[in-house]
Amino acid sequence: MARLVLLHGFTQTGRSFDPLVPALAAAFDEILAPDLPGHGPAPVAPAGLEAAAEHAAAAGGRATYLGYSLGGRVALHLALARPDLVERLVLVSTTAGLDDPAERAARRAADDALARSLEEEGLDAFLDRWLAQPLFAGLPAGAAGVKARRENTAAGLAGALRSLGLGAQAALWDRLPELAMPVLVMAGERDDRYRGLASRLVAAIGPNATLRTVPGAGHACHLERPAAFLDALSRK
Repeated sequence: MARLVLLHGFTQTGRSFDPLVPALAAAFDEILAPDLPGHGPAPVAPAGLEAAAEHAAAAGGRATYLGYSLGGRVALHLALARPDLVERLVLVSTTAGLDDPAERAARRAADDALARSLEEEGLDAFLDRWLAQPLFAGLPAGAAGVKARRENTAAGLAGALRSLGLGAQAALWDRLPELAMPVLVMAGERDDRYRGLASRLVAAIGPNATLRTVPGAGHACHLERPAAFLDALSRK
């Protein structure tokens, strides 16, 4: 049985993939989209990316894993820890971490400050500010899935920032050659930073990795240009 597990980004939930599921169902017998730790109306307490990977593995079992942004970092941890469960890995708009310890420490402090602001201002105001970032400039308001994002809790997302944020992650670049399964790395054509990171991921993984860009899309390429994303995903 072909199973696909979809792992969402920060402030999203498993429901964020709903617009893509009907098309994906043509290629998979079962599609699962669990809420990651710190996310959803009744969030599991986040305890680090390794624990988040275990959470995803318990929900998904043996499958193709597709992770976007935060979900991509969780999927990468899972593929390195439990390669027996990952038949194919799809990494969308993501990274293997920050190499520079000073940069990582600065990001950890920034994530903690962002978590404090979330706790102080509340979920709705934070989401408005989060989605107003230049990173999401290409994401139409109707495709942002704001209703699903508002199912999260401020405490859950604050915990996710502190435990699952880029500042909390050890860099995994040196371990990428361990990945032996087929890996597809995707990024939006207009997302310069993550397009560069995608190229670096493919180079570090090796010949079993393929790079594809989504034309006309930015960071949230699967929501900004879903038809183009699905075409790139399914291309042989």
